[in-house]
Amino acid sequence: MNLRRAVAIFLPSAVLATALCGLVYLAVQQDLRIGANDPQQQLAEDAAARLDAGDSPVSVVGPTTVDVATSLAPFLVVYDVNGTVLATDGQLDGSPPMIPIGVLDAARETGRDAVTWQPRAGVRQATVTVPWSGGAVMAGRSLRLVEEREDTFLLLVGAAWLATLVALAGASLLAAYLWPRTPEA
Repeated sequence: MNLRRAVAIFLPSAVLATALCGLVYLAVQQDLRIGANDPQQQLAEDAAARLDAGDSPVSVVGPTTVDVATSLAPFLVVYDVNGTVLATDGQLDGSPPMIPIGVLDAARETGRDAVTWQPRAGVRQATVTVPWSGGAVMAGRSLRLVEEREDTFLLLVGAAWLATLVALAGASLLAAYLWPRTPEA
């Protein structure tokens, strides 16, 4: 058996398997993360429409307080044009969540700004901010479950990648062994 031939068969296959596993992980991870914004998009747009129709900021937020650090529930924050909180059902460490002013500016300029926001260590939120005539509305919710799914999927893809490399190594060795021998001159 020619080990050099086995390596020559294995390497391109291993590169291809690595690229495909990486592509599968990236596609699923992005689908999970982008999909995490869907409820917030609807909540923020609906709240902005109600505000523009004349509803008060207090009337568009939920009746119960959401602890942004621990809850999976979505929350709303209504900001005025200066970035001051007018109403919210979210609380972070006893205070209203204060998204960076650049997010509010970007939402006013482009009509929407969706960002992953980490107000402090261990708290990651998927947020969507949209403008309304008196400022901006931000809807957010925890990324904890999405990130747990991403981590689980990464382990699955990693295990599949390793199993594929082992199978490719075995197939490469077998192919090198079965390769027709050429008579030596």
